[in-house]
Amino acid sequence: MTAGTDHSLPPATSRRELRERERAAASAHAQGAPAATEPTAVAAPTAPEPTAHPASGAPRAGHAPVREVASAARPAPSRTVRHSLASRLLSFAALVSAGALVVGMSLPANALGVYSAEAEAAGDAEFISSTAPLEGQQVTVEESDETIAVSRDDFDVKSWAQVLKEKYGNRSYSYSSTGTGAIRWPFPYTVPISSGYGYRVSGCNGCSTDHRGIDFVPGAGAPIFAVADGVVVEHTENHWSFGNTVVLEHRIDGQVVQTRYAHMQLASSPLQVGQTVPVGEFVGLVGSTGVTTAPHLHFEVIVNGAHVDPFTWLQTHAG
Repeated sequence: MTAGTDHSLPPATSRRELRERERAAASAHAQGAPAATEPTAVAAPTAPEPTAHPASGAPRAGHAPVREVASAARPAPSRTVRHSLASRLLSFAALVSAGALVVGMSLPANALGVYSAEAEAAGDAEFISSTAPLEGQQVTVEESDETIAVSRDDFDVKSWAQVLKEKYGNRSYSYSSTGTGAIRWPFPYTVPISSGYGYRVSGCNGCSTDHRGIDFVPGAGAPIFAVADGVVVEHTENHWSFGNTVVLEHRIDGQVVQTRYAHMQLASSPLQVGQTVPVGEFVGLVGSTGVTTAPHLHFEVIVNGAHVDPFTWLQTHAG
């Protein structure tokens, strides 16, 4: 039996209690008095285990095991909560400050109501100084009480078709033909003209808006004749663009003049490239080959490589 051990007391449940009992036993042994006991009621352990002696580390016989309690100090909960709250407040304050800085630098001063007469005067003075004339220049401003009245009726909106109609639609294409002379009209009699030379509203998908010829409409199958002596420089038969077309080249008043006869019926022209053609020679029959909306003769005049108005040219040269 170890000195100072009282088996009348319940087994110690912690190192602290064990040390206090040992100190009390040692003091009583030294003074010859029984050790003081602590009336501490604790539950008995479920399984006996050897308990290490606090001094030597050897297990003590006859004693129940002592549960080791961690003695490491833990931070006070209140301090941790205060630290977390302060961190969150600092983060929120930094976020609000950054947002205010961005807004303040991106908005003009008067957008937030910051306005004063002094600021306006300073801005006007800066503008005047930046627009002031340089040295040696003079600016004269004349004041006038005259006012200009503008009425909405002075303006009008027109479509492109209306503009073209006003420019070309009212043009008269009346003419007379004798069917004689060195230069003649392509028909020996007067023929209606459905479309003149120049810009126009396209009559079909693929039809030209810049019309470089005039369109005679004597009816399908009407014979076409050469307007002057010339040579065949082109003869093309297809279903595209001009369709069945013939181009003659003439020498008129010292100029190279070409005349084009387009949209003729297929296989209606006997002319061959290089063939000499006299004035009034049969060229072909009016048709609707190529890109057309109805049978007609598309007639062009090209002088020294440049297109001219065929109607004006024929009125000037044809008899």
